[in-house]
Amino acid sequence: MFVTRGYAEPLSPPARPGIGPDDTRRAVTMKSLPWNAIGRVQTELGGRCTGFLVAPAVVETAAHCLWLVKTRRYIQPHDIHFLRAYDRGQYAAHARVTRFLVSPGYDPEHEATTASFDRATLFLENPAGTAADILPVAPGLPSIGDGVTLGGYEQDYREILTSDMRCHVVGIFRNGEGYPMIGHDCDATRGSSGAPLLGQQNGRWVALGVQVLANSGQGGSAAPLSFMQVSVTGK
Repeated sequence: MFVTRGYAEPLSPPARPGIGPDDTRRAVTMKSLPWNAIGRVQTELGGRCTGFLVAPAVVETAAHCLWLVKTRRYIQPHDIHFLRAYDRGQYAAHARVTRFLVSPGYDPEHEATTASFDRATLFLENPAGTAADILPVAPGLPSIGDGVTLGGYEQDYREILTSDMRCHVVGIFRNGEGYPMIGHDCDATRGSSGAPLLGQQNGRWVALGVQVLANSGQGGSAAPLSFMQVSVTGK
């Protein structure tokens, strides 16, 4: 709150797409799965998103995080860094990206209609974890009503990982060409792009999709990982 002319008035919060009137996000510790698989993807141009390990030296994130609007090109791979389990300047591992692949179905200049393919696979110069630090990819789409979790490095808490652990799949939406998106009601805003939409199968955490869109109110959409196309090198 701030005081003006002797009256206390509420300070309006910044616009936060994807966050409803009741913010249910909480800070999490980074010591075990699924959180220790997640890290900050940052570029030498100042960009920041979220990503997660799917193999010791392979990271998934959102492709739009790597697109440079001014030059209409993807950033060079060597300008991208992955900081696993980042927390207020500390991290479990750091690695530079040597190359990355973007789904050929994604068009950054037509983001809304190609968001089902808004995924990038980053290949690291050295492992950022072990087999105990990775998230397996779910073999299929979730069902409406399934409980899910989403956590990332968001614009209002960019130095820590925050998560909504009480959300659900609200729909499987398809674009005009029939490709699916996973709709959810998780609280998550800018900076969460590239985070895993998490579920549990057979008692273990799995990555269902990659967070790519935040609604104007609560919730957003994730690009599924279960039907990944053959990809091409992003440059």
